[in-house]
Amino acid sequence: MSVVGTSRFVTVALHGGRPAALSAASGFIAGMTEHGITCLLADEHLQALHTAGDTLELTPETGRHSELVVVFGGDGSILRAAEWALPLDIPMLGVNLGHVGFLAELESHEAGSLINHVVGRSYSVEERMTIETVVADRDGIEVWRSFAINEVSIEKLARERMIEVLVQVDGRALSRWGTDGVLLSTPTGSTAYAFSAHGPVLWPDIDALLVVPLSAHALFSRPLVIGPHSTVSVEILPGNETQAVVWCDGSRSTDITAGMVVTARMGSHRLRLARISERPFVDRLVRKFALPVDGWRGVAERNHHAD
Repeated sequence: MSVVGTSRFVTVALHGGRPAALSAASGFIAGMTEHGITCLLADEHLQALHTAGDTLELTPETGRHSELVVVFGGDGSILRAAEWALPLDIPMLGVNLGHVGFLAELESHEAGSLINHVVGRSYSVEERMTIETVVADRDGIEVWRSFAINEVSIEKLARERMIEVLVQVDGRALSRWGTDGVLLSTPTGSTAYAFSAHGPVLWPDIDALLVVPLSAHALFSRPLVIGPHSTVSVEILPGNETQAVVWCDGSRSTDITAGMVVTARMGSHRLRLARISERPFVDRLVRKFALPVDGWRGVAERNHHAD
């Protein structure tokens, strides 16, 4: 089916295994139809939701005309939808139906206002850094390439053995580690896997590469924050019998062996997140982790008592 130039198209992505996601997406599609906006869905979701309103199958042709991707699910659903949205620079707006969702803009109970915001295009777009990663064999020939929104993780496959790695920054050797693995994270990913590995939380408007060793046996094995124009590489040292695996955002992977090098640098595409509110990141951090701030009084309240 051809795409009419004057029509508006919004892509709907969802966690198909959750009834709550199906229900929320169905209501959203109905609202979009009332305003003359066509929703694009992947084939497996189209079959389940085609009766909800005006829908088309999401294809390379139709997807290029999408003005926004609305995702019903947790951060995992947003990361999966980003695999096709990121190269097209299409902004994404998440409705969190998961647990701790840092990428999502709305919680499920806030979804009622979503239709009006999308119809009126009343949202801003926040850009986040991504990682481009390349795996080369022992001869320096590229064998695999991918991107990451959260992190690139190099991890051992055998539980009982560590891997020996050499970490380099801008072609200069930094340190050799016997380790369970190494994380190369974006600031966005600093609240994901890297957070669980005791890495620092970075504000998402920073451009930087976070390097976090996983249970490294070395004197110098602290997390490192590397500048955005630097390149970090992790070489699996010869003599390792233990195989390893590279994961990007926990969803795309390739096996690696001794002599291979994993290189990470800032990606050419930016993750574009649609934001309805101007909620500061510190407020998101407090809310998502339920941080104890009892007794704190905001500026407005302090000014009121001062009067």
